[in-house]
Amino acid sequence: MPLSEEELRLLEQMERALVEEDPKFASTLRGTTLRQAARRRAILAGLVFAVGIAVLMGGAISGYWQIGIAGFVVMLLSATIGLTAVRGQRAGGDAGVTAHPSGLGVVDGGRSSKRSGRRGGRSGHSFMDTLRSRWRRRRDQGGL
Repeated sequence: MPLSEEELRLLEQMERALVEEDPKFASTLRGTTLRQAARRRAILAGLVFAVGIAVLMGGAISGYWQIGIAGFVVMLLSATIGLTAVRGQRAGGDAGVTAHPSGLGVVDGGRSSKRSGRRGGRSGHSFMDTLRSRWRRRRDQGGL
């Protein structure tokens, strides 16, 4: 027995809500992972970038600068989409970072633990702690 139009509409709304709420679970149900989707998006962006180069060159050769500008815009947009897809693919393996279907990485819980460990021997000090200690030293030395 086929579904009515209202049932199909409700089913589509539920599917969209699931994708918005939990994209990782929705992609698992679809059978594709976020990494595969990001890879496909990056490949497609590369192909569109090549088309943008062709349009840019065609505009330059033909003398119609408007076509060249359109080709450049296509190249710029495809490069942006490709880079966000690649960054999202890399960010998926980091702790505390989840990949979104758009290819953007979302950091959970604020600062990443990697940021505080960048400074060689002073891994426990933040920028503000350093400023406070300098301020105290100056005040104690009679500078203010």
